[in-house]
Amino acid sequence: MAIRIVREDGDEILRKKAKEVQEVDDKIREILDDMVDTLHNYNGVGLAGPQIGLLKRLVVIDLYDDKGPMKLVNPVIIKQKGEQEVEEGCLSFPNQFAKIIRPAEVVVEALNENGKKIKIKGSGLLAQALSHELDHLDGILFVDKIIPGTLEYVTPEKNDEEK
Repeated sequence: MAIRIVREDGDEILRKKAKEVQEVDDKIREILDDMVDTLHNYNGVGLAGPQIGLLKRLVVIDLYDDKGPMKLVNPVIIKQKGEQEVEEGCLSFPNQFAKIIRPAEVVVEALNENGKKIKIKGSGLLAQALSHELDHLDGILFVDKIIPGTLEYVTPEKNDEEK
């Protein structure tokens, strides 16, 4: 496994539409594994292909619960319901947080890492993460959806060794 470089604000690939994966093979599984490692390295909740420089419709999400990380290929929201105002950040926009409106519930169809069709129903944080990551696949970023006046820049805290 490998930690991939996360593309940040200003990188034009973040604005491009990702292409569908034609075949879920060992290379795709390796990329998904790398994406999970990268996600965990940066303590993120979700990561999409374009964020690591790949225009492929790949998403990983980990809510750090007993279900473990989700690896999704060609995910599509087929149903959404309600609204929730959420505080959100993004690994591609380090130390920036803002309030945005996301669906309260979503249903997503995708392929898993073995190419099997799956359906995921999510509410709350899972609905938020799925919506956020699927936006990335279409070049839509969380900063495009900010509720005006809610963007905050947070200075990372130094760890104990640096104090």
